[in-house]
Amino acid sequence: MLLETTSKYRALSENEAKEMIEGFRAQAKEKGYVVKKASFEYKTKKAKGEVIAEAWVVTITQVFGDLWEDLI
Repeated sequence: MLLETTSKYRALSENEAKEMIEGFRAQAKEKGYVVKKASFEYKTKKAKGEVIAEAWVVTITQVFGDLWEDLI
């Protein structure tokens, strides 16, 4: 039985990262999980001190069940 997963996704803007997190929270009840942790982090790629690319990494931890859930 799957208990928990942590997934990382790439977003192209801060707004997209926030919308992605809200989307996971909105779908949680319907898809049978709880969002335990949701965050995003801004990352840049530099070349010779200049930013040449940027992205936001969204991390979502989904909980599907409890270890002792079926035994009680």
